Amino acid sequence: MPTFELTPMMMREIIMDHYSSPRHKGVPSSLEGYDVLHASSTNCIDDFDVYLQVKDGKVLDARWEGVACTISSASTDILCDRVIGGDYQSSLYIIQQYLNMIEEKPYDDSVLDEALVFMNTGKQAARIHCATMGWTTMREMLEKDEKEGK
Repeated sequence: MPTFELTPMMMREIIMDHYSSPRHKGVPSSLEGYDVLHASSTNCIDDFDVYLQVKDGKVLDARWEGVACTISSASTDILCDRVIGGDYQSSLYIIQQYLNMIEEKPYDDSVLDEALVFMNTGKQAARIHCATMGWTTMREMLEKDEKEGK
């Protein structure tokens, strides 16, 4: 856990900051070297693409573009922050810890940073899919790239 208490107000502020001013939203200027995978939901407005650039097993860039609700937008944007610069194993580990947190299973909070703001999402069944769409899409892409030896 962080060395300070994450209050509900702080959590809302972080979520709204990533929703209103996403750092990783937008199509890359060149798609060369990027994988793209589409994510969508039948229960929400979420309909976006995830872009991943990996070279020699290291995540060089991660982006997303499309329409998404507040929870999906913020969680996917925070996800991009967490995986850029990491390798397959560290990125997949972070994703698994986040999913464990959402599923209310034991998790390693030391790797989640701002993603901790979603720690109560598992109690809101209607929001679980929104909070995990980007993460499960990124996991699928990372696993595929790792298998292909990118």
